[in-house]
Order: sequence, then structure tokens, then C-alpha cells
Amino acid sequence: MIKCSMGIDIGSISTKGVIIDENNNIVASAYIETKGNPIGAVKTLISILGNRLDTNYYKVLHVGTTGSARKLIGTILKAGVIKNEITAHAVGTISKYPNVRTILEIGGQDSKIILIENKMVTDYAMNTLCAAGTGAFLSSQAKRLGVDIKDFGTIALSSTNPTKIAARCTVFAESDLVHKANVGYKKEDIIAGLCYSVANNYLNNVGKGKKIVPPIIFQGGVSKNVGVQKAFRDILQEDIIVDENGPLMGALGIAILARNSKEELFNFDFINIKYETKGIECEKCPNHCEIICIKKDNELLDAWGNRCENGLNQLNV
Repeated sequence: MIKCSMGIDIGSISTKGVIIDENNNIVASAYIETKGNPIGAVKTLISILGNRLDTNYYKVLHVGTTGSARKLIGTILKAGVIKNEITAHAVGTISKYPNVRTILEIGGQDSKIILIENKMVTDYAMNTLCAAGTGAFLSSQAKRLGVDIKDFGTIALSSTNPTKIAARCTVFAESDLVHKANVGYKKEDIIAGLCYSVANNYLNNVGKGKKIVPPIIFQGGVSKNVGVQKAFRDILQEDIIVDENGPLMGALGIAILARNSKEELFNFDFINIKYETKGIECEKCPNHCEIICIKKDNELLDAWGNRCENGLNQLNV
């Protein structure tokens, strides 16, 4: 029997999962869309992981969750470890690249920068409300231009004269894109310009004031876009490492961290259990806390959001 650890990274756009052995080798992995339903996405993800794993040989004894829905999914899975994305991404990346100094990460709706020294996180930053430097922005512009997002990067590389696109925010960028298209700029030049726009937006916002030191690793869903890869290399004048498993680094990191938790055999039949969430607003004091309740077959598992004892009597709903 091989003892394994499972890590799940639940994001707003995508949900990622890995199962690793005791040497941090990935023995099963999956990457799917969240589609606004984190519980449903995780059920699908775990079904895929289970089908890709010889459960007679590999035994999952530890579970960890990270990402925007980490607490919700961690409660359902009885995860031994629930950690934020900064910690998970750093641990996962360092496990493969022990000398890394800078992590550039761009996902579907958020992005982050992590600075590392001697395998320790020394600084980090996450994006603001602006979505101009994210995967969702690129996807919407690809649709506007009638291009498959999977071909976006390749088309960008065919450009010899990238068009300058306003990078300050989504509204300005979209307006500038429409204007440039209407006056006759080539589509490949506009697409290349959008890739540079994403890179510049990231560096001017998330990376503002940060000292970016090599080795530099680019990860997250957008790291698969070769056009954005080139833009970062050109702007920073540095080599940018892109790992084929870059989008899985958060899941890998939380799987590694989960190994220190109590051993408990994971039951893949979890996918057949009915879970539901319900949000209520407590009106027992001026705080008006928003409380989230999670139930398993109508049994209350957990709740969070209340800031005082007055919210506790709301949990029998």
C-alpha cells in the first residue's frame, strides 16, 4: 500500500486536484471548471481522481483544501488542513523549484505575486477589484474578437507589431480594443497587444513596488498562454519558468501540507452524499451578520459568519 495525500484548490473559475505519494510525485490530477458550483465541481473532480487512481494500491489518508472556497469544501471533506492560496502556492512551487525567488500567478478572476527568500515567503500581494489582468478578461476579449481562447497565445506570437492597448482597467482596455479594431489594426497585433496589456497591468498593480528577482516562475491558468509568457519575458528582460503543472501548484502545496494531519482513509463515495448550503442574515444585533450554514443530508455540519453569540440560535434552520 502506498500512502497518499490529496490536495484540492477551489477557485472561482477552475477547481484543481492532485493526489501525491510520499515523495510528492503526482499519481493523479484533474483540472475542471467550477461553473459557480464549488460543491458540484469538487464532486466531479473527486470522481475523476478516483477513476484515475488504483485505490487497491494507493490509499488517500490526508486531505487539504485551499482556494476561495477552501473552508466550505474543507468542511465537507473533513480536511485535515485548510490554508490560504499564498501558503499553498509557495509550498507547492518550492517543492519543485527550491531556489525560486518570485512567483507570478494569474488565475481566472484573481492574481497574486509571492516573493520568496531562502524558501520562506517574505512578501506578497493580490489584485484589487480590477479584472483587466486576469484570465476572465482575456476570455471575454477572445470572444469579442471571435477567437478561441486556446488559440489566443499562438496568434499573439504571429504578430510583429503588437498594438498598444490601455492597461489601466477593463473598461479602458475594452474601449481601446474596439477603437483599434474599428480603425483597421490587424487582429494578431491587437491580440498580442492584449497579452502585453495583461502583463503590464499585473506588474503595475499587483507587482507595484515589488522587487522581482529571478528565478521567476509564472503559474495559474493564464500561464498556459504563450503570448502572455512572451510579454512577461520582454517586459522584465528575464527568463520566465513555466511548469506544465503550474496551474496545479496550489493543490500540490496543500496536499504536501496535509500530510502532517491525522491519518484517515478517504472515502470516494463522498460524491453520492447530498450537501447543501444556506445563507441567512441574523437580525439579533446591529451587526446583521451573514451566516453560511452547510448541511449533509439535512444535518447541520458547520456554520460561519456570525460575530457574536446571538447568531448561534439561527443555526437550527
